[in-house]
Amino acid sequence: MSEIKIWDEVEKLDREGIKKIQISKLKETVKRAYENVPLYKEKFDKIGLKPEDIQTLDDLKKIPFTEKDDFRQNYPFRMFAVPKKEIVRIHASSGTTGKPTVVGYTRKDMNTWTDLVARMITQAGVTDEDTVQIAFGYGLFTGGFGLHYGMERVGASVIPMSSGNTKKQIMIMKDFGTTVLVSTPSYALHMAEVAEEMGIDPKKDLNIKFGLFGGEGCSEDARREIEKKWGLLATENYGMSELIGPGVAGECVYQCGMHIAEDHFIPEIINPETGEVLPEGETGELVVTSLSKEALPVLRYRTKDITSLTSETCKCGRKSVRMSKIKGRTDDMMVIRGVNVFPSQIETVLSDVKEIGPHYEIIVTTKGHLDQISINVELSDSNLLESYGCLEKLSKSIEHKLKTVLGLGIKVNLVNPKTLERFEGKAKRIKDLRNIKE
Repeated sequence: MSEIKIWDEVEKLDREGIKKIQISKLKETVKRAYENVPLYKEKFDKIGLKPEDIQTLDDLKKIPFTEKDDFRQNYPFRMFAVPKKEIVRIHASSGTTGKPTVVGYTRKDMNTWTDLVARMITQAGVTDEDTVQIAFGYGLFTGGFGLHYGMERVGASVIPMSSGNTKKQIMIMKDFGTTVLVSTPSYALHMAEVAEEMGIDPKKDLNIKFGLFGGEGCSEDARREIEKKWGLLATENYGMSELIGPGVAGECVYQCGMHIAEDHFIPEIINPETGEVLPEGETGELVVTSLSKEALPVLRYRTKDITSLTSETCKCGRKSVRMSKIKGRTDDMMVIRGVNVFPSQIETVLSDVKEIGPHYEIIVTTKGHLDQISINVELSDSNLLESYGCLEKLSKSIEHKLKTVLGLGIKVNLVNPKTLERFEGKAKRIKDLRNIKE
């Protein structure tokens, strides 16, 4: 392993040093939120809580949660804690399920954001010697711009490709000598397919050393498939627009959990059903409090992401709390005939079957009064279609493995290679047809 680089000395702080920063910033953030955001004054007053009641980190649990619906109900700017004239950047979610969640940044927020991304990408191995191709979409989505500014802060050369136009992406990679790829994991797999169709071996003919992937879940098997196809080191990063965007957390080169920037965010793990704070090491829903945002202070935001935390010192020397790979989302969880099913569980089973590719589609329907799941899965080789017996044996084998893991019968449909839809942004793996009239 090459020399471990540290972007900010605060990353070396011990637990006591981190906690001192957190409680100081928490008191300031709570006061600012209460005095400037009507939502928080209302939430606090409703339970008789005052900002001065928050004196220790343990007092954090007294504060009510913030949820995505709070953003929607205060659309577009009523979550802001500063006048609009102090906002220099506005981003928003896609709003596919209603009004988008709108977030704003002051000039100081923009500098904080850029520095956090610089920290994150440095721990992933990127330096000022690298040429970075950003294949995240730009626009209201925070991913593209967040990584862009952070890469420039580190001194890397940035190619702002955005997503799409995949053949041109490959051409630019080859001609410009790209060494770092930024994209969703599913798009990285798709680009590898397209490169091979163009007669280009991503591992041998391109110079990609690092891949920084985010924007959607990625199983460990999918990560290894990406590394195998590209010959790169793949690290995950975590963020969401409500908190700041990318830069909340990210893996170092040891790939052993995502380091959380604890001088800017306080993480908690709760039981998603009861809201009870869980001990370190237990799995539950991630809740995050922002400590540095001027425009948009957020207290105890329920991310809906399922993970766990550890404060063990990492091999890289950083002492910050690390979050494990996201195991799923509380709102992605499907309850089928009383069984809780996460797409990540299905992906883990499928990734162990060598005869199929990494692309799949989950179909949820209702038959009579019972919910049903079926899965469309691409074969890795179209020659397998020539033997019905082999196909039948393969599908039954996959169905058996799924039932063993999930305790649920799932129909598996094997389809031709490269027939399922590809995505340039976040992959949409689930088609829920339960509420669609026939």
